Amino acid sequence: MRILIADDHPLFAEGLRNLLSANDFEIVDIVKDGERAVKIALEEKPEVILMDIKMPVINGIEATRRIKGQLPEVNIIILTSFEEEDSLIKAIKAGASGYLLKSLDGEELIAGLKEFKRGKKPFSPGLEGLLLDEIRRLGNKNGDKGYGSDKGKDKEQTLSERQMEVIKLLAEGLTYQEIGKRLFISERTIKYHIEQIKERLGLKTQAQIIAYVRENLKL
Repeated sequence: MRILIADDHPLFAEGLRNLLSANDFEIVDIVKDGERAVKIALEEKPEVILMDIKMPVINGIEATRRIKGQLPEVNIIILTSFEEEDSLIKAIKAGASGYLLKSLDGEELIAGLKEFKRGKKPFSPGLEGLLLDEIRRLGNKNGDKGYGSDKGKDKEQTLSERQMEVIKLLAEGLTYQEIGKRLFISERTIKYHIEQIKERLGLKTQAQIIAYVRENLKL
């Protein structure tokens, strides 16, 4: 797989190059701004572009839009941090094929790229849920009356499939480390899920999450 890296953080970009090269991916080039990403993409026609969002000259979302306008066959995967997840919808609308968080460890990133090669769209844990939430929100805004009639079920539907797995295992008494081994994700990712679950369910503590699960999911 021929990959172009577009990121203006030299240490991250070089570390990514080394990681990918060690796993038999061909690195076409590393660019540090969105305008250069567009130029090199048009010249080299890589199979995949790993695109940061916040870059000089033009940002990653605009670069994605321009590249996909001329090279629709090129796959662009956004690589970004937790703080930028509100850009998920914009990135998908611009033509991005996936959205991965920089907090992923190396094995998770490589696994995501290998799954992508097999045809699965790469999204970091929780982000598919965010995308579905946005779709649901837009549906409700447009007058979809069929969703949200049952308040308990409504809350459950705000969680992604992965988050449901996390809270069920948490309620069974597993530690973060044990949950991570069971689901093949990092403890940091689990902590992120827990914070998102608290926010979506309107809860403040882990004990409240466990109580909620046992009461509503009959565990």
